[in-house]
Amino acid sequence: GHPTKMVKPLVKHNIVKKRKKKFIRHQSDQFMRIARSSWRRPKGIDSRVRRRFKGQIKLANIGYGTDKRFRHILPCGFKKFRVSNVKELEVLLMHNRTYAAEIAHNVSLKKRKEIILRAAQLNIKVTNAKAKITTEEKE
Repeated sequence: GHPTKMVKPLVKHNIVKKRKKKFIRHQSDQFMRIARSSWRRPKGIDSRVRRRFKGQIKLANIGYGTDKRFRHILPCGFKKFRVSNVKELEVLLMHNRTYAAEIAHNVSLKKRKEIILRAAQLNIKVTNAKAKITTEEKE
């Protein structure tokens, strides 16, 4: 039950990011215990990173923030909207060119099929339409 014409976003921006790389935590390459940890700001009094010495890792700051137009936009040009049932899907009726539905992870297979069917009628893009359906039919 896929719609013949795919719903296109209202404006397809060429998303510009100021920095693609993740900000890595200082000395995370030296210690296994913080190897996979997220960014923490260095606060030491002598820290080379905090003092922004040349050749050190970059500090995360607000200047790297994404432009307001591109914030939270998926590569397909839509913004995400989490949906748990058919009723919540109806909210997107007027906004189907800006928002795409994403079915919540704890929705059953039966409800999932109902949501996907209704989304096709309302011409709403579902980001994870194929999830669970393919794996559970094999079993």
